[in-house]
Amino acid sequence: MTFMNLAVGLPTMLLCLVLQASVTFWSVRYYMRQSARRLSRQGILAGVRPLLVVMIIMMAGNFTQMAVWGAIFVGLGEFDEFYQAVYHSAVNFTSLGYGDVVMSQQWKLLGPLEAANGVLMFGITSAALMAVLQHLIKAHLTAGDEHH
Repeated sequence: MTFMNLAVGLPTMLLCLVLQASVTFWSVRYYMRQSARRLSRQGILAGVRPLLVVMIIMMAGNFTQMAVWGAIFVGLGEFDEFYQAVYHSAVNFTSLGYGDVVMSQQWKLLGPLEAANGVLMFGITSAALMAVLQHLIKAHLTAGDEHH
């Protein structure tokens, strides 16, 4: 049983990592292009809009991963409805752990694997948002120094 859970869970975790790394790369590149144009003309508030877009895109990446896990749960026959599978996935992925919906004994280990995956993916999201915010602050301070 443990082997089957790992055989399904580990490739799914790798898929999620590739997905989140791609979303992160695109989001940070988007921010850098937008901030280079805006900060030089409009100040710090202009950098907030691209920061918000980055946050939304990164969270969409996280939600997409929850949907991938949910689709796998449906494919394994654990849930009949995709919505219920995604709900269960979101509870696992966010480490919320309500416990109101549980999987069968055979696939139960996928829950902690998904929770570990979610913690890592939210860590990537947080790190990328922090890097973007640091860039925004640094650019604003540098622009302020040029005006004095």
